[in-house]
Amino acid sequence: MSTKFLQFPFFYQGAAMNVPVGFLSKLWSFLSFLPFFFLLFILGLAKAAVIGPISAAIILIGNTAVILGLWIAHFLWTYYCLARTKRLGLVLKIVAMLLLPVPLVLWPPVGIVGSLLGGIGYGFFAPLLATFEAVGENVKQKCHHCFVDGCASTVRYSCTVVRDFTDFCFHSYFSYMDELSEKVPPDEQPIDVKLMRLPSSFLVTLIGVPVDMLLITALALWKSPYMLLQGWKRLLEDLIGREGPFLETVCVPFAGLAILLWPLAVVASVVAAVVSSFFLGLYSGVVVHQEDSFQSGLAYIIAVVSLFDEYVNDLLYLSEGSCLPR
Repeated sequence: MSTKFLQFPFFYQGAAMNVPVGFLSKLWSFLSFLPFFFLLFILGLAKAAVIGPISAAIILIGNTAVILGLWIAHFLWTYYCLARTKRLGLVLKIVAMLLLPVPLVLWPPVGIVGSLLGGIGYGFFAPLLATFEAVGENVKQKCHHCFVDGCASTVRYSCTVVRDFTDFCFHSYFSYMDELSEKVPPDEQPIDVKLMRLPSSFLVTLIGVPVDMLLITALALWKSPYMLLQGWKRLLEDLIGREGPFLETVCVPFAGLAILLWPLAVVASVVAAVVSSFFLGLYSGVVVHQEDSFQSGLAYIIAVVSLFDEYVNDLLYLSEGSCLPR
């Protein structure tokens, strides 16, 4: 592969370059960018296809071995520390010990699936991004680095991920549980719940979780097309006009990558909204317990949807506020 295409002035002009002003200049800047972007993109995909499975296998196998190998120890030590702790009141401790098997049983499958998805994502994006970074202005032998960067480094960092995960599961988790079982200072009150408030808290939670999940999911889906189109519009304007984050030439290849990957960002935002809606609805029971008011819990259920709508409007530069009550 010749290095001439990497020596095109497009990749070497610095921040002092003349930003195109006229329509023809902008159009030429955009069209001259496309061939180089697609060449780098195809090369990055080829590297990701080779390195990605190796990286995913390292993270999946390593993390799975740690999760399964320490699961029994985590299970027993968690129950032991929870039974010994004085930081929780009697009622809360009993409730926690009754509900604790749920997260402990879900931890292995969730951890394994998360390791698989994380390994696939890192193994795909790391070589792809490294390919574009190899054409930076301060990089010498760009052609060589386009092929080499993101290969060995991705494999090494995958091993680092497994090592850090092992340190957390083997050292940090046990240290945290030891702190939980330490003696409580005399002036510190244990955390507890009041039995008389639990029925109303539970009832509001049963209402809040489905209502908030339904409304927040509907809002996220309703505004996701606008987020997609608005994001594409802004990225294309910045790319063609060489404004915003793409003013410097070295950043231009990432513009095309951002345009291609923007739908994934929109999907991730919708998924994050759906997941967060569950916990927002769950918190309504906490509001009832803290305020000792059933009405406050119901008001929170509607108010949190309004706050979410207002936040999304601000994020997408839509009309301020929300049509929902607070």
